[in-house]
Amino acid sequence: MNRALPAVRLRVPTHEDAVTWHRIFDDPDVMEFHGGRAADLSVYEELTARQRRHDAQLGFCLWTMTDASGRVIGFTGAQPWERDWGPTGEIEIGWRLGREHWGKGYATAAARETLRRVGAAGVTGVVAMVDARNTRSTAVTRRLGMRLAETFTTPVSRREAHCYRLGLRSDGAE
Repeated sequence: MNRALPAVRLRVPTHEDAVTWHRIFDDPDVMEFHGGRAADLSVYEELTARQRRHDAQLGFCLWTMTDASGRVIGFTGAQPWERDWGPTGEIEIGWRLGREHWGKGYATAAARETLRRVGAAGVTGVVAMVDARNTRSTAVTRRLGMRLAETFTTPVSRREAHCYRLGLRSDGAE
């Protein structure tokens, strides 16, 4: 049974969003596949600044995600994969939500909007790198129609990571 997805809004992150991201991601469950704990506030300040640059230069970024009331619930979007391992040079989509917003369809709704926006910006394909144990994010990739393309071992944690791929049409449709 398909349920209706919730309304979400995506906007370029502000400097103030760094504080909000730091607060809502300061949860071991949220950070289970991202090092186990929230990064320092300075990391989120740099991340939001980098996303503003990405938006200005590329036309997309990791956007701040809000619910219908305008409350910040996480981020989703796309950015270049800049590590020296994995799908180097490709555009990665990703999402992260505060724990209380899991299981409600927000990540899928926002990721679909991300696919539309990056396709409209001329991106012809995206990847999603997901910890092999992260069943929630794997489920989102499936709902987006992504396919498992490669498996990597992460250099630091030595964990298995799955690389999912999806081709996009130039009009933003999957």
